Amino acid sequence: MSDVTIKQLAQVLGMPVDRLLTQLGEAGMKFSDPEQVISSTEKVKLLGFLRRTHGKADVAPEADDSSPRQITLKRRKISELKVATPGGRGAPSSAKTVNVEVRAKRTYVKRSVIAEEASAEPEREDALRKLHESQQLREHEESERIDAERRRQDEARLHAEEEARRAAEAERAHQEAQAAAEAAARAKAEAEQRAAQPAPESVSAPEAETVEPEERTEQEAASVKRIDQHSLGMILPRIHEPRKREKKPVAAPAPAPAPAAAAAATPAPTSGGGAARGGKVHHNVRDRDDVPGGKRFAAGELHLSEADRARRSNKRGKGGRAAVREAPRGGAPAAAGTHGFSRPTAPVVREVVVGDANVVAELAQKMAVKGSEVVKALFKMGVMATINQTIDHDTAVLVVEELGHTVVEASDQGAEAALAAHTQNAELEGERSTRPPVVTIMGHVDHGKTSLLDYIRRTKVASGEAGGITQHIGAYHVDTPKGVITFLDTPGHAAFTSMRARGAQSTDIVVLVVAADDGVMPQTQEAVQHARAAKVPLIVAINKMDKSDANPDHVKQGLGNLEVIPEEWGGDTPFVPVSAKTGLGIDDLLDAILVQAEVMELTAVKDGAASGVVIESALDRGRGPVATVLVQQGTLKRGDFVVCGIEYGRMRALIDETGKTVQEAGPSIPVQVLGLSGVPEAGDDFVVVADERLAREVAAERQQKRRDSRMVSKANRLEDIMAQMGQASEQQTLNILVKADVQGSVQALRESLSQIGNENVKVNVIAAGVGGITESDATLAAASKALIIGFNVRADASARKVIDTAGLDVRYFSIIYDVIDQVKQAASGLLGVEVREEIIGIAQVRDVFRSSKFGAVAGCMVVEGTVKRSKPIRVLRNNTVIFQGELESLRRFKDLVDEVRNGMECGIAVKQYNDVKVGDQIECFERIEVARTL
Repeated sequence: MSDVTIKQLAQVLGMPVDRLLTQLGEAGMKFSDPEQVISSTEKVKLLGFLRRTHGKADVAPEADDSSPRQITLKRRKISELKVATPGGRGAPSSAKTVNVEVRAKRTYVKRSVIAEEASAEPEREDALRKLHESQQLREHEESERIDAERRRQDEARLHAEEEARRAAEAERAHQEAQAAAEAAARAKAEAEQRAAQPAPESVSAPEAETVEPEERTEQEAASVKRIDQHSLGMILPRIHEPRKREKKPVAAPAPAPAPAAAAAATPAPTSGGGAARGGKVHHNVRDRDDVPGGKRFAAGELHLSEADRARRSNKRGKGGRAAVREAPRGGAPAAAGTHGFSRPTAPVVREVVVGDANVVAELAQKMAVKGSEVVKALFKMGVMATINQTIDHDTAVLVVEELGHTVVEASDQGAEAALAAHTQNAELEGERSTRPPVVTIMGHVDHGKTSLLDYIRRTKVASGEAGGITQHIGAYHVDTPKGVITFLDTPGHAAFTSMRARGAQSTDIVVLVVAADDGVMPQTQEAVQHARAAKVPLIVAINKMDKSDANPDHVKQGLGNLEVIPEEWGGDTPFVPVSAKTGLGIDDLLDAILVQAEVMELTAVKDGAASGVVIESALDRGRGPVATVLVQQGTLKRGDFVVCGIEYGRMRALIDETGKTVQEAGPSIPVQVLGLSGVPEAGDDFVVVADERLAREVAAERQQKRRDSRMVSKANRLEDIMAQMGQASEQQTLNILVKADVQGSVQALRESLSQIGNENVKVNVIAAGVGGITESDATLAAASKALIIGFNVRADASARKVIDTAGLDVRYFSIIYDVIDQVKQAASGLLGVEVREEIIGIAQVRDVFRSSKFGAVAGCMVVEGTVKRSKPIRVLRNNTVIFQGELESLRRFKDLVDEVRNGMECGIAVKQYNDVKVGDQIECFERIEVARTL
């Protein structure tokens, strides 16, 4: 049992009973007798107190793991089903009972088990990482230990060889001295012997002298013969020589000047495993693995290091002799891994070139990683891209930096760079001269911008505009007595925001036209914002001063709220009252423009290659692509090769605003150009190049960049996918194909129509272009079930055939707000109708009667509206709907009536409902259909 006495617990813990009683008292438990029983809860309380006393946190009791980790519930339900079976010929049908058994199985897993599995994964990764680091550290230490041991062995061996060499030299010197002493003693004895013999029998001195050198030569030859020829580094032929039994002293090797020489002086090992005895070289000597040119290198294992070859040789050898054979002999020790492959110790950081559009597979190849790694990094960033998709520049930079590499911007060394250098040189080398100012007329719709410009040009352009509003951007230059001024006329309708922004970016001065009888309007505020964004000076022309209700002070007050302060109020903006009908203030306006231009000191390079901007572009049926360009630098001449956006061509003709052909156009002069390969986009820059080859290459590069930018998927981000998932599945789409006469109108229509729609319907412009409606446009509309809109263009004969065959809906317009209204009506038609319920009357139950025919009949008082017999009803109890159905009978006294008005009593019988009680309310309602609108 878990409950023991205090005395037993003290014996288990090995401590005195009094001390245990003291600790229990400090923990807040009252024990006085050692025989008292202490429970498990009190033990845990004492343990917690002791842990807190020693500065440790309480340990939560371990959960009981005896409970199951998951529970599987199986349920079986048996029911009966009666199936009617037809009888035989003439026999009645019968019912057959079929037993239906339903089995269900459901498994419940503990939350703690899921949490443990989730927390075990990072702990496992951390443990694997630490294990890998410890293995690398251990391998590094082991390699250092092996290198140190090899160096120590080599130093000991070299020291032993040096000692042996010195001992051998000392022994040889001692032997030579002893031999010389013996020879001297022998010669002395022979001399004494000859002196003692008689003269005739004595040997002559010359003969004795000849004998002594011969003996000395034999002794010297014997001493020289004992020297090992291998120690002298000589290469000897392999000569068979019988093995001698007597042991001869091994000759010491010659002193080695370097470790390489010592290695060369070491005798080659024989087949027996030891050195050649007696300095002889035997016929069975084999090349070893550690000698260059051995069989190991011939077998193609040059990549192995000395340590690897020694390890493999030790595995194949038998006993210690093989290990001795494989030991390196002489010379410097070979470093471990000299020819082996080693793992990089640090991550390789590469410089990755990132362009505007990057294919995921190519990006992975530049970083030398798998494509799946790049895809994984993109998924972590919220970009849903596959290995074959294209990502933009910013996303590619983030991925490269996430994978630990360095981003290098792609250097443009192609035709675009050559064109930029050519343009820059032309601007720097040319001589600058004064140029006319470029003035943009901006303002709200119907404030008289074009009429004011017409009075200056002495023409009537406004009368030719559809609807009396300007829908194109026009460019004119006017010769005034005080100088030449170029005017850009922009539309004032809300749909032409991009046109006004383009006009403000291409101009030097902005003339803001405000009607004196209308004041500041939304497009007036937008024009002020465009002028400030372009950082150009502003001149305000207060038009329609000839009207009786003109109020210029109101205009000044409204513009003052926009921080456009008149000069008479201490500001820097000229305000000029004008009238487009009477010509009031026109000269003052021109003077203000020229004064402002003189202050700005406008200059440009007149001689040299021309460059500028495209104001407007269109597709003419007879002349082809036509672009209105504004020359900003240089002189544009007929026959020049021009690059304009993604289009190029040779200038076949230059036409001014009056329709006359001119040969050249200088700075700040607008002209229409013919000869481009296609219709350029409004706002593109144009540059004159030296030849057609460069123009074609630049246009091809720009076309490729634009194609790559279109390949970048913009809808593959996680937030976009979640937004699409959140949309209703019944959302309707109205497809539209737009064709217009000029590029500016195409942009305005595309932007305006794309903004139409809500969460239930949206407008999708599938294609938009400049020119008439062609057969390919009609085929595309038929395939996508699109509405065709022609803005100032018509369909040709082949397109009309396709339209009639497919039954397409084609609508022609010349005013932009008519297009917007028609598309809104078509989109509203897709919404359908909405069914609404409207309460028309409420009756309160005052009493309940029983009828043999109708069952429960409610006696009611109509408290609101009218109760009609032909309408559906609801029964409410405590403002909660408990039944919905229809009336079976509506009576006023005994008469059957169609309706009962407010304040009147009636009897109501609810069809198929008899649980009506006093205090209930009967609500009568009707369903109506309402057309949806945007």
